[in-house]
Amino acid sequence: MKPGRKIEEKIFRGLMIFSTYFILAILAIIIYTIFHKGMKSLTWAMLTQIPKGGYYYGKEGGILNAILGSLYLAIGATCLAFLIGLPVALYMNVFLVRHKKVVAFIRFLLDLVWGIPSIVYGAFGFSMMIFFGLQTSLLAGILTVTMFIIPIMIRSMDEILRTVPTGLMEASYSLGSNKSETAFRIFTRQASSGIITAILLSFGRAIGDAASVLFTAGYTDNLPNSLLEPVATLPLSIFFQLSSPVPAVQDRAYASALVLTVIILVVSLFSRGLGKRYHNTKINF
Repeated sequence: MKPGRKIEEKIFRGLMIFSTYFILAILAIIIYTIFHKGMKSLTWAMLTQIPKGGYYYGKEGGILNAILGSLYLAIGATCLAFLIGLPVALYMNVFLVRHKKVVAFIRFLLDLVWGIPSIVYGAFGFSMMIFFGLQTSLLAGILTVTMFIIPIMIRSMDEILRTVPTGLMEASYSLGSNKSETAFRIFTRQASSGIITAILLSFGRAIGDAASVLFTAGYTDNLPNSLLEPVATLPLSIFFQLSSPVPAVQDRAYASALVLTVIILVVSLFSRGLGKRYHNTKINF
């Protein structure tokens, strides 16, 4: 190897090492800040009670409404996006496998939509609510977040489905399977771990986003009794608590952030365990 290339290799290797440790350091600082400040204010009452009168001015209460509301919204949006996204991803990789230009154009559109800020989805959802005469509600929030995470869901599944060996498709056809059977029985089994990862990624974006639900899901101190009632979410709860002039309430915001972080961490570990389990499952024709 020429001396110039050795120097170039060392420079880029140093940049990669620096970037990696820099990102890890920033992540460690964020996690430390959340846990350090959040643990001081986190109490059992905060997890099991809804906000009472004057909660945002330091009075009693908790964030149970925001915890359950975030789970309702994120689970509903993720399930709806999965029901739409999986067939689309399978259609792109099984039924349109020979139409490469069409698939490339669809991927380009999905990447383009993926880059749209979530506040734009919130504004669009709010416009649709006005058009149909709807009010802020859990249903409106679920539909808006679903639109927001569908490109993420489809592209994530698409990338893992592209890694499925072509020989599996040919073997399935040779045994008499049609395209639908090949898609749902072979491709989904082979790519199960990646599909679970896509669900996890979409769930994380859904539960952690505030802009898309700011105008659509609304906010309430109560638990929703139906899909047509407003719902509180953890990101908005954190925002409102940080906006309070009371230092104790601002500390509660870090406790809420800690709860949100732990929820995502638990879901991540659970999904990774499921992914490994299904990844080792054998395909039976």
